[in-house]
Amino acid sequence: MPEKNIRLEVMQAIEPQVEGFMDSFLIPIEEIWQPSDFLPDSQSESFYDDIEQVREESKELGYDFWVTMVADTITEEALPTYESWLMDVEGINQHVEGGSGWSKWVRAWTAEENRHGDVLNKYLYLSGRVNMREVEITTQHLINDGFDIGTDRDPYKNFVYTTFQELATNISHKRVGQLAKKKGNALLGKMCTIIAGDEMRHHLAYREFVKTIFGEDPSGMMLAFTDMMKKKIVMPAHFLRESGGVIGEAFENFSNCAQRLGVYTALDYIEILKKLNAYWQIDTVRGLSDDAQRARDYLMKLPERLQRIQERMKFPEDQYRFKWVEANGTL
Repeated sequence: MPEKNIRLEVMQAIEPQVEGFMDSFLIPIEEIWQPSDFLPDSQSESFYDDIEQVREESKELGYDFWVTMVADTITEEALPTYESWLMDVEGINQHVEGGSGWSKWVRAWTAEENRHGDVLNKYLYLSGRVNMREVEITTQHLINDGFDIGTDRDPYKNFVYTTFQELATNISHKRVGQLAKKKGNALLGKMCTIIAGDEMRHHLAYREFVKTIFGEDPSGMMLAFTDMMKKKIVMPAHFLRESGGVIGEAFENFSNCAQRLGVYTALDYIEILKKLNAYWQIDTVRGLSDDAQRARDYLMKLPERLQRIQERMKFPEDQYRFKWVEANGTL
């Protein structure tokens, strides 16, 4: 049977479980937090005083911190790109009457994610520490440029990607929150921590999707996982650029910044791979084809190989001057 047909059959076979995944890993709209729960209330008499407090607390945070905040915000704000990409994946089938279980998941997931960019963008605006027009230009560029995460329309590869990426963003937001709290910014610390919690729930869901597929099509899933790791999991904002810049240039400079700050590092990438290998029990998956057996061997050896590469990696210590964050963003 052609590979495409097998994937469609598997997606259809596990679709009845999606509603249960939504109940387990998503939160009803009326119950989940909203950006206004954290931001100064514009209807309150204390609105201007609250904004002043946000601005004062923001002064304690340094240049690399604000660059990371901006890049994280822009990444979260590019949600229309991610939803349109996933809706086109084989087996999602958004055009059936009433919507498929998979298309309902994608919409509900991106609706939760949308709150992240909303609250972070408003915080950046109120903080007075960044050039919002330059931030907005970069966001529009990113959505306009689209992205290519190396998955094509393959559901297996897309679920590997989202499993990995959701855990990466959990780590990043959590550490940004810790840094903010350490500098006495309790509000921003709380915001980033709760965003990180959302990302963890989403990671657990996608991790479960992949585990379920391993039970249905172990060889196909193993080959897809291996293919994604051979290509390397790129971040969704890897096309990031500033006004007048070329695609990807701003992302490379931001990555160096995040590495220096310790928010997301090459070691984190390796640790995520180790966790996925362990959870999906890659070493004991049965019923594999010869190609899938070789793929398994590659995955089991990859963390050690990446570790050796990481030990030789060097990152520039000089701060690149972003248009997003000007002199007033430097301590």
